[in-house]
Amino acid sequence: MDSRKLSELRAFVRLCKQNPGLLHTPELAFLREWVESMGGTIPPAPANASTEETSKGKAEEHPEEPVKSPEPESEESDLEIDNEGVIEPDNDDHQEMGDENVEVTEEMADQANEKKIEAMNALSEGDLQKAVDLFTDAIKLNPCLAILYAKRASVFVKLQKPNAAIRDCDRAIKINPDSAQTYKWRGKAHRLLGHWEEAAHDLALACKLDYDEDASAMLKEVQPRAQKIAEHRRKYERKREEKEIKERIERVKKAREEHEKAQR
Repeated sequence: MDSRKLSELRAFVRLCKQNPGLLHTPELAFLREWVESMGGTIPPAPANASTEETSKGKAEEHPEEPVKSPEPESEESDLEIDNEGVIEPDNDDHQEMGDENVEVTEEMADQANEKKIEAMNALSEGDLQKAVDLFTDAIKLNPCLAILYAKRASVFVKLQKPNAAIRDCDRAIKINPDSAQTYKWRGKAHRLLGHWEEAAHDLALACKLDYDEDASAMLKEVQPRAQKIAEHRRKYERKREEKEIKERIERVKKAREEHEKAQR
């Protein structure tokens, strides 16, 4: 059985637990028979179930106005997340990434390493924009070195340019998917954007690959928010599944009633 059908079945069982009277609808006679054949017991029908058939004719003569179900609350209505520290996304032009198909010579690799050292010096002196420019020079000389993108991403995070940092990390992961530092900086970038689940995923992976106290501290900050969002989504997924089953039962019931009416 595929996962969607199992999910629907779970939702249907929850619905029956909440409202056992559903089991006494004519549409579910087959289910009652099966449960009883397996030695199970169906809960007694609600008191008004026995009068259903006798009142049916009266209901048809004097149909009541359908009761409208209340509009479901917005999925965001009861989700409150602390977004302290979240910033507006950076929408700058994409940074230079170098030609990933270029053939890197030994001389180019040496020059790239020199630029990297200069960039690290600029970073230690607090000249962030100069560090970005020098890392970019290094990347253009050796675009197949993942660490260069990860280092530039770290500077973009410090400059509060998370989208640029994420682009660099994505490229670094494409080159080397096992770099803890890359996931750490992408996690920090997602945290700046309020992408709590993505941040928690990347920071957890960074710590798994190579434990880092800084990444671990931020993971402890973002994880409760990520879990809150995941629980909220599961809650509304259950509500959606239960609503679909209710609507399906109502459609079957209506079709049966229309068929019986046409047979008279």
